[in-house]
Amino acid sequence: MDFGVGFLSNNVMLPILDFFYGIVPSYGLAIVALTLVVRFALYPLSAKSIRSMRQMRVAQPAMKKRMEEVKERYKDDPTKQQEEMGKAYKEFGNPLAGCFPVVLQMPILFALFATLRGSPFADVPYTLNLQVVPQGTAAEIQPEAFTSKPHNIYISDGIHVPVSAILPGGTRLAVGEKTKIDFQSDTGRPLSAYEEQFPDVDIQPYWKVTKGEERVQVNEAGVIEALQPGDVTIEGKIPGLAANKGFLFIQALGRVGAVNKQTGQINWDIVGMVAFFGLSLYANQLLSGQQKGAAANPQQSAVNKMTPVLFSTMFLFFPLPAGVLMYMSIANLFQTIQTFILSREPLPENLQKIVDEEERKNGGDEDNRDALPFEPRRKKKAS
Repeated sequence: MDFGVGFLSNNVMLPILDFFYGIVPSYGLAIVALTLVVRFALYPLSAKSIRSMRQMRVAQPAMKKRMEEVKERYKDDPTKQQEEMGKAYKEFGNPLAGCFPVVLQMPILFALFATLRGSPFADVPYTLNLQVVPQGTAAEIQPEAFTSKPHNIYISDGIHVPVSAILPGGTRLAVGEKTKIDFQSDTGRPLSAYEEQFPDVDIQPYWKVTKGEERVQVNEAGVIEALQPGDVTIEGKIPGLAANKGFLFIQALGRVGAVNKQTGQINWDIVGMVAFFGLSLYANQLLSGQQKGAAANPQQSAVNKMTPVLFSTMFLFFPLPAGVLMYMSIANLFQTIQTFILSREPLPENLQKIVDEEERKNGGDEDNRDALPFEPRRKKKAS
């Protein structure tokens, strides 16, 4: 039984999605609501990670100095060196502490990502790898039915079932042989029965041979005819229920790519979301101090400045559905606001003492410290 990303997607994300769609019948608003629910649920973990990284950035100069002193003082005594380093980590905090909450979040975020990449927001692909053998070896083939991994398919609004692609005769065909690709739910009901039950909904599968086009022929009904020996890959897709539905400035939630391959026109809704994603990522870096903290290291500074550009460009060359980009833009905006709020919090008492000590060494001038953007300044005590 799957208790990973698929389990979370099917048993957590989709019920939440159905719940909000039942309240407000808009898949765009359902994406917004689902994203906010997940981000608020993960708020404590995200906050812990942001606080830890902020505290480590503040304590980094003093911690680096302490570590160098420990290494030099106990260079001939590794045991004592490790003991003193442990004390330093306890005082300043462990640099890896901020990574653990991020790791805990990943399965939930992957499940949300997988949910928005599938039905009803995008056409769902099924990949079938076939082997066509010479006609004379047909007797050697032992028929063995093939069943693909199931995907949740929205049959109608709020109604979705796990559907698998099935090849009754298996994935090996002899030249001249024919077979049909069937789609069935987990209860054994054929997809055609759902098409008859919901005639106004387009869930008719369509196929494309992505490898070995000269070796097979596939008609609209999904019947495969083997023509020549060799390996073949066929991709069948079931249309997403909301793939062509728009939301606000987004023309279609299932639209993929910054440029329409058929007309050559620029999809400005996609370009706008990619640009917003890059800007929000840069704003997040500013708030967390990554840009300012790397100023002393030109190479690190260059990497930090290029990261938003590289990630944004990646979504232009390796496109995602508009619904997924909308989720990522909302999630990044949420993260930026969260980082801003947490940057206004007072530092823990032990770290504040370290900051005060650094200020004392700098002549009592708080401006000499590499403070984070929007970090509150403490009022100077009257002399």
